[in-house]
Amino acid sequence: MAAEWGHPSDNLGGILATADWLSRSRVASGQAPLQMRQVLEAMIKAYEIQGVLALENSFNRVGLDHVLLVKVATAAVCTWLMGGGREQIINAVSQAFVDGQPLRTYRHAPNTGSRKSWAAGDASARGVLLALMSLKGEMGYPTVLTAPTWGFYEVLFRGQPFRLSRPYGSYVIENVLFKISFPAEFHAQTAVECAVELHPQVLGRIDTIFRVLIRTHESALRIIDKKGPLFNPADRDHCLQYMVAVALIKGRLTGEDYEDAAAADPRIDALRAKIEVSEEPRFSADYLDPAKRSIANAVQVVFADGSRTAELISEYPLGHCRRRAEGIPVLVEKFRTHLARRFSPEQQSRIEESSRDVYQLGALAVHDYLDQYAP
Repeated sequence: MAAEWGHPSDNLGGILATADWLSRSRVASGQAPLQMRQVLEAMIKAYEIQGVLALENSFNRVGLDHVLLVKVATAAVCTWLMGGGREQIINAVSQAFVDGQPLRTYRHAPNTGSRKSWAAGDASARGVLLALMSLKGEMGYPTVLTAPTWGFYEVLFRGQPFRLSRPYGSYVIENVLFKISFPAEFHAQTAVECAVELHPQVLGRIDTIFRVLIRTHESALRIIDKKGPLFNPADRDHCLQYMVAVALIKGRLTGEDYEDAAAADPRIDALRAKIEVSEEPRFSADYLDPAKRSIANAVQVVFADGSRTAELISEYPLGHCRRRAEGIPVLVEKFRTHLARRFSPEQQSRIEESSRDVYQLGALAVHDYLDQYAP
């Protein structure tokens, strides 16, 4: 979590497609295939480009969506993967910035919609296209960021230059957040965790709840604090009140809970209306503190008779680097669960076996690894 939100893993769409094509093309021409270690290296680079740019630069505050950073990172890394040199990489990145950039309109009420599910793939695909164009000799634009009147800073970033708080290395991928516990927008993860823990105390007393108090951080308020009607699953999975209400009522939160049939349960909207969300300044400060990067929420339930539960506070979600030992086994189980939904037991076993050991994975040809996912 940083000044800008985002998902560096979105770059994998462009990276894997490019690497697979390169590997198969090499084999077809009698050359050695591309290995997965180069995909892993490209991942580290893409995570670092997108992540370091996001640490201190808030694109959302000027209304731009974070997927523009996916386009930038994919353009740079895929140019490198395909053998581009420094000048070609610079050209591709400049093209990514000179593009018109996506608005956050589709992530916020009253326009929240399904585009948020494919916007990153679209951006990564555009990054690959710009990489290919640069490799074919398309020129770049040296002052795309700084040009007076026409540059990115002046047109789209309120005249402010980017701030880079650390050198590019491997910080981002080492501190990446894994979405493990719930299919919920990340700023709500700890709130849902608290609500699930409170579920046994409110079971059978939902109708007697007078108020639910949530203390949260500023980014959660700006992204997922929603009142009024929710029109579709994309709207619901970006509503803090909806997610907490479901977790309190059911003791869990799944993807199915965002669908129309589940949302028709009248208890959810009734409880949503009783939820009060406020900012806790300490949570907001810790969210941006490089030494913490917490995503804290606190939840307490007050009943009509004046009694109340203890306030539960969770500062770091299960996928946070501070909870790696606890989180990795759950992450592996999530991987297995998703494999089981699509592949035969034999195929599941092959994929897991080749994925678990990084050195074994790195030595595989890219196309051989990806072929394991074919039906």
